[in-house]
Parts: sequence; structure tokens; C-alpha cells
Amino acid sequence: MPGSRQARVPDNGPPRAVVLDIEGTTGSLSHVRDVLFPYARERFAPWFAAHRGTAPWRQILDAVTAHTGTAHDEASALVLLEQWADADVKAAPLKTLQGLIWAGGYAAGELHGHVYPDVPPALEHWKAQGAGRFIYSSGSVAAQRDWFGHTAHGDLRPLLDGYFDLTTAGPKADADSYRAIAVDLGHAPADLLFVSDVGAELDAAAEAGWQTVAVRRPDDERAAVTGHEAVASLTPLVSRPGPGGPAAPVDTHTQEDPSDE
Repeated sequence: MPGSRQARVPDNGPPRAVVLDIEGTTGSLSHVRDVLFPYARERFAPWFAAHRGTAPWRQILDAVTAHTGTAHDEASALVLLEQWADADVKAAPLKTLQGLIWAGGYAAGELHGHVYPDVPPALEHWKAQGAGRFIYSSGSVAAQRDWFGHTAHGDLRPLLDGYFDLTTAGPKADADSYRAIAVDLGHAPADLLFVSDVGAELDAAAEAGWQTVAVRRPDDERAAVTGHEAVASLTPLVSRPGPGGPAAPVDTHTQEDPSDE
């Protein structure tokens, strides 16, 4: 279909870097909604009580105040965070708190990150080809690292070059966020591929000049994403023909430090 977004990836050739969403793309949507979200939600109040007066406690209160433009004490911040969680609001303070709580769950062996079986081979392929591999999720960078560090396929963090979240890049449905990521990675937008299950995010990436591919997993009952090339797994993205090979990614401050646990 000439001129449509569906032709972007084959026409532009192999990407120099691939940026992947998590929920519904590399990992199960239901795992997030049915396991991780409830795990964090029921621990909001106990977390505040256990961390009262500490640096993380102050970080959350300051983040809520900055996000709303209104000063909040612990009680009012807790009410607001619970409301955001119940409405699935993509607010950075909420994502930070969830990530802090999940970190304890991962460390205790109570949580793991769900990753579809086609994801590790795809990451290995892109790594062998010299293409950068990055994650962009509304979840905090810390939560992203924990997710990929605790999977049924082992620790996948060595296969990833870096992470972006709402704080480091911006809202996922905003084209400026993808422009910022392109600048950070040092590549032209047309040389970058964003893979997601959300149409609004893909639209924003395409508006910023990126290559885009929609994912709709077989276990995902939502309607198909329109206006973008669509796949059911990452496998077609690594088996497609393309001229030449991608260049090696540049070093940026978002890249994973091998010594970072």
C-alpha cells in the first residue's frame, strides 16, 4: 500500500535500533493487570508505613506534589495514588511507587516478568546484527529492569541496551517523546523501529518519523491495530529480508550498565 505506514519498515530497510513496548508486546497484558497491579495496589499503605521519613518516601511525596502542582502529605498522596491505580492512570509517581513495591516482590521470589518465548531469540538476532535493543514503557526504568531480570528465560538484561519511561522520555502517545528518544540514541527517526500493541503510541511514533509495527498477540482479544503493519509475534520482524545490515548502536546515558544489578 504505497504511502501508508504499513510499507514503512520494508521500504526503509533494517532499523539501526529497535524500541519495544512491554505490556501486550513483549509480555502478557494479563500478567500486568492480574498479577503485578494487584500486588502493588494492596501494598501501598503498608509501604508508606514502613518507609515513613525515608528518602524513597520523600521521593514519592515530592513526585506527587510536582505532578499535581499541589502540596500533598502522606494521607492525601496515598488517596490520590490509589485513585490513579484504580483508574490505570499513567502517572509517573504511581509508576515509581509500583516499581519500588515490585522490586521487593522480585527480590523475595514472589514475582517474575512474563516474556513471550519469541522475544529472547529476537533480541539475540538484533544483537548479532548490531542493532540497538531498547525498552520504552510507562513503567519506571527500575521496574523494566526487574521485569527483564526475572523471567522464565533467565536474566535478559544483557540483551538490552537501555530503557525509557515517562520521566526520561515523556508520554507514550506524544510524538515529542519519540523525537527525544531519537536524539538520545543519535539516530535519524527513519532508522528507528517502534513495536507496540497500542495504536495511539504507534501513531505518535509514526508522526515523529519512526518505522512502526503493531503487535497483537494470539491471547489478546482486543481489536486489531489499524494503520500499521501488524504481526502476532516478533519472529516475522527478524525473518524479513532487507538490504545490508544495521550499524552498531552508539553509547548513550540510557544504556544498561553491565555492573548495574
